[in-house]
Amino acid sequence: MIQVWDRLVRLLHWTLVLAVATTWLSTMDLGLGWAHERAGYVAAAVVSGRLLWGWVGRRYARFAQFVRPPSEVLAYSRQVWRRQEPRHIGHNPLGGWMVLALLACTAGTAFTGWLQTTDRYWGSEPLEFVHTGLAWTLLGLIALHLAGVVFTSLRHRENLVRAMITGRKPAPHGDDVA
Repeated sequence: MIQVWDRLVRLLHWTLVLAVATTWLSTMDLGLGWAHERAGYVAAAVVSGRLLWGWVGRRYARFAQFVRPPSEVLAYSRQVWRRQEPRHIGHNPLGGWMVLALLACTAGTAFTGWLQTTDRYWGSEPLEFVHTGLAWTLLGLIALHLAGVVFTSLRHRENLVRAMITGRKPAPHGDDVA
């Protein structure tokens, strides 16, 4: 087993999971309305921290390691379709772009939520529409992310959820991409 995801990546990941879950739960009639704005600010802070760590963090935390050009993502997608994709020790090319999509959508949702607290946009229905649309888009991205985690875990016979908890994955072998 090798260390792939460092403590900060895992802390930010699971904090974001809790923050986003809290924002969703707070929209239901569960008496958590007070938590919505706070959890949104936590999500915004996590995204900011993850963006910084994506530039200065350890190897597998860096965007340069896992965000691949579109041509490589397309090539990888074809390999997946043919069931010939290599196992990646960090994020695979599709997973790398999903990270960016999740971070961008979370940032947009948090930003539009914050704007609604300002004097200029308080009660703005168009902004509320954008905020809600981004929130639903985020939910869809999360569903795709979870499906990708399950698919990749089954395909490569490794528990990616456990890896995101412990930070460790089996060492590379064969044609694995380190």
